[in-house]
This record gives sequence, C-alpha cells and structure tokens, in this order.
Amino acid sequence: MPDHVPQQSPKIIAIANQKGGVGKTTTTINLGASLAEQGQKVLIVDLDPQGNASTGLGIDPESRVTTTYDVLLDEANPRDAMHQTATPNLSIIPTNTDLSSADMELLSNEKRSFLLHDALRVPDLDPFDFVLIDCPPSLNLLTVNALMAAHSVLVPLQSEFFALEGLSQLMMTIREVRQIGNTELRLEGVVLTMVDLRNNLSQQVEQDARDNLGELVFDTIVPRNVRLSEAPSFALPVLEYDTYSKGAAAYRALAEEILENNGMATGG
Repeated sequence: MPDHVPQQSPKIIAIANQKGGVGKTTTTINLGASLAEQGQKVLIVDLDPQGNASTGLGIDPESRVTTTYDVLLDEANPRDAMHQTATPNLSIIPTNTDLSSADMELLSNEKRSFLLHDALRVPDLDPFDFVLIDCPPSLNLLTVNALMAAHSVLVPLQSEFFALEGLSQLMMTIREVRQIGNTELRLEGVVLTMVDLRNNLSQQVEQDARDNLGELVFDTIVPRNVRLSEAPSFALPVLEYDTYSKGAAAYRALAEEILENNGMATGG
C-alpha cells in the first residue's frame, strides 16, 4: 500500500499465556504475517528463550548475532537486532538460548521490570504499526517485562479442560502489572486455538469462555489444522505455506478483528 501512513508509534501487543503449547508462537507468527499482508509494518520480538518464532521465520542460529538478550540487558539498539523476514512488511528481533539466563540477571537490575518498555520506546520503531511480543510459557520476569512494555495482551486459549483455570492466574498478573506501573494495559482479547469443531469438549470450552469473558473473546477461532503445524518446519507463516488452508483463513480473520478493534480497519 504506497499510500500507507504510519502512526506516530507502534501498537505493542504481548502474546501471553503461562501455559505451554497453547499456540502463542503460532499466533505471533501468523497474526504478524496477516497484519503485514494487510499493509501494516510489523515487528516481532522473540522473548521466548526457545526461539521458536525466530526459527519459524527462517532466522538461522548463526545469524542471530544481536538478539533480544542484547536489547534487554546490554541496551543494544533494536534496529541493530532486527532481521527482515521473507515476508514483506514483517521483521523480527530474534533470540537464542542466552535469554534463558536473563531472568537471573534481571533480578539484580533495579529497572528490571521496565527494560523492555524502555528499549521499545525509541524513534527507530516509529515506522512500525505493530510490535508483537512472543512471551515465554511462564509468568517470569521476561513476561512481566513484556506486559510492562505492551499496550495490550492477546491471550491464546487452547480448547482443553483446564483452559480457563490457567487464565485466572494471568488475569491476576495483568492486574498487578497495572498497579506497579503500566496503568493503561488492557486485554486485547482471548483467541481460542486448536479448536476441533467435531469435539464436544472444544465446543464446551468455547461456550464457557464466551459465557465468562463475553466480548473479550474474539469471534475468530483457530482450528486444529495440520498446515499450521507443518508451516514452521518450512520456516514460513501458514499464509505462504498454504494460503488457502483453514489456518491461514483464521489468522487473516483475526488480523481483521484486531485492526477493526484498533480503528485501523482496511475496509477491503
């Protein structure tokens, strides 16, 4: 979109859930690619020491010279850590296993909860429309940094029996973060992932989520989809791996909802 005019600074969304295997990284990669396809300039910040978002977007380990660890703890400029992915409009700050020691190092830093907040408030990021932070599967200091830096939190919720139980712990953490410094933090929404529409449990979890959380639950649901599972091994978002798959359609729909919720609907 040549007439695209960036906003003054990016909208920062933390993609968080302390449970592992709920689709955080899948959501980060494919939501990022879907927003980019809509002409938004998107930066992914890989804050999970496992580095799956970095690998899933084709950033090989040898090229991860400057990483989120350096941005967080060594005050490296985010611009120096950025890689342009094969997807137009989509960049990533990758990570590696160095980040797994960051939690201990953060403990001795008096600004430990605000380091990512400060790192992402630089003019170099102004051209971006969205920054998506892929959080680790725990409520540790890395996740707290993401919540302190973010304007909102997007929660992928797997359609399984104890899904809502884990959500209450995350909600408490979000409340605490509001109290200790990020008073404007809000819930972007909850997206149901790995939904099997033939399965009564999936339908029950969806109903419970909508009954309990109302409009905070996105209309879009992300189905169980083999293409979504296969795409990362080809280092591609599902939109490029199989553009007509149900997984690709779901993330395009989620991107549309997020743009609409933020007054950025494309109308197309």
